[in-house]
Amino acid sequence: MALDLFKKVDTRKGLFAVEKVTLIYNLLTSILILFMFQRMDHPLTMLRDRGVIVVATFLLMHLYRLAPCKFTAFVRMAVQMSLLSYWYPDTFEFNRFFPNLDHLFASAEQWIFGCQPAVLFSRYLPQMWVSEPFNLGYFSYYPMILIVAMFYFIFRFELFEKLSFVLVTSFFIYYLIYIFLPVAGPQFYFPAIGLDQVMLGHFPAIGDYFNHHVELLPGPGYEHGFFYNLVDASQQVGERPTAAFPSSHVGMSTILMIMAWRGSKKLFAFLVPFYLLLCCATVYIQAHYLIDAIAGFISAFFLYVSATWMFERWFAVPMFK
Repeated sequence: MALDLFKKVDTRKGLFAVEKVTLIYNLLTSILILFMFQRMDHPLTMLRDRGVIVVATFLLMHLYRLAPCKFTAFVRMAVQMSLLSYWYPDTFEFNRFFPNLDHLFASAEQWIFGCQPAVLFSRYLPQMWVSEPFNLGYFSYYPMILIVAMFYFIFRFELFEKLSFVLVTSFFIYYLIYIFLPVAGPQFYFPAIGLDQVMLGHFPAIGDYFNHHVELLPGPGYEHGFFYNLVDASQQVGERPTAAFPSSHVGMSTILMIMAWRGSKKLFAFLVPFYLLLCCATVYIQAHYLIDAIAGFISAFFLYVSATWMFERWFAVPMFK
C-alpha cells in the first residue's frame, strides 16, 4: 500500500463532490448569517471562518494538482469530513434565536409512551454493568466513522469519494434541520423546567431560553465508570442545546452500518454491537427523546438513498482514468 499511496495518477482538475457540497452549505449558512446579522453575537467571525474554509478548500485542490495521488486525495476529503466538528456547534448559533420546541416533543413522548423513557431507562438500570456498555457505545460514534472511512480508503478506494460525500451530505441535511427545528433534548430541557415538572408530566414552553442558558443535565446513573466519565466530560466541553430531532447519532451510525454492509460483511458484524449500544445509549444518557432515536433510524435510509442518488446523478466523476 505504501508504494501505491504516493503513486502519481491521472486525475481530474476540479473540486471533489464532498468539497462542492461543503461549499454549497457554506454559502447557504453565510446567506443566513447576513439575514440574521444584527441578532448574532459574532457574525463577522463566522463569516471569516467560512472564508478560511473556502480558501483552504481551493489550496488543497491546488496541492492535489501538484501531487495527484491517493494520499493527497485522502487529505482533501478527510479535511472536509473533519470540518463537521466545526459545523455541528455552528447550528446552535442560528437556532438559539428561534422559540424552543422541546415542550412539543416531550409532550408527544408522554402521549405516545405514557412516560419519559429518557428518565426511566437509566433510573431502572443504573448499575455500572449497564451504564458502562451504553456509554462505551455512545463514545464509539466517532471511532465508527473513522473505522468505516479508513476501511473504504484502504480496501475500496474507488468508492471513498462516494462514502465521504454521502456522510458529509447527510450530516449537512441534519444540520439544516437543526437550524430551523430548535429541539435541545432532555439533557438540556429537563434542567430548564425542573425534574419535578417532568415527573408531573408538565412541559411548559420556554421560548428563547437557550439563547442565554446552556446548562447540561449531569449524565444519569449512580455508579460512574471510565466510559461514563469520558462521555460526560466530552459533553460538558462540546455539547450544545441543539441537534435533538432527529438523532444524528442514530441516523449517521445507521448510514455507517449500511455502508459497512456494502463494503464488508465482516466489518458490519464487528460494528453491530457498538451500533446497538449507541442507539440505546442516546436515550439512556438522556441526550435524546425516544422519538428522536426512532426518527433518526427512519431518516437514515431516506438520506442514504437521497445522497447516493445526488452523488451518482450530479457529482460522480471517475477519480482515476
